[in-house]
Amino acid sequence: MIKIGFSKDVHPLKENQKFILGGVEISHHKGSVGHSDGDCLLHAIAEAMLGALALGDLGKFFPDDDPKYKDYDSKLILKEVFDYIHSKGYEISNLDTMVSLEKPKIRSYIKDIRENIASILNCDIKLISVKATTFEGLGFVGREEGILCEAVVVIEKSDYMLD
Repeated sequence: MIKIGFSKDVHPLKENQKFILGGVEISHHKGSVGHSDGDCLLHAIAEAMLGALALGDLGKFFPDDDPKYKDYDSKLILKEVFDYIHSKGYEISNLDTMVSLEKPKIRSYIKDIRENIASILNCDIKLISVKATTFEGLGFVGREEGILCEAVVVIEKSDYMLD
């Protein structure tokens, strides 16, 4: 059985804030703001996996008004979501992501981000796609006010684990 999930996440960028993307810290004068560590990419991926099983959004499981999740490591969020879908018999078949960000340019970080995500999701790096684009100076992304990340995930349940 194959299931597909999609999500997008948006975070504002702020001066002198740590910038974490895909579990990798990136040197930049601005960083992504969030209740947790602000990792927009991992949030989009986790929420896409929840969506594939029609479980709701990320806030349902990791509410932003719960002090427990203040500054929470998004790698743990992704791991907890993956562990749950894995417990239901699902594996990652494919993950495709898009990071919309004017600056910093992340090309040199993409391999590390893909390796990090593959490690968390216990899958081959060949199943993980991370792409980046700018908004050519347009909108909140183009003005460097925020980051937008999108994820599409395909998960598959083995025949022997069908309900």
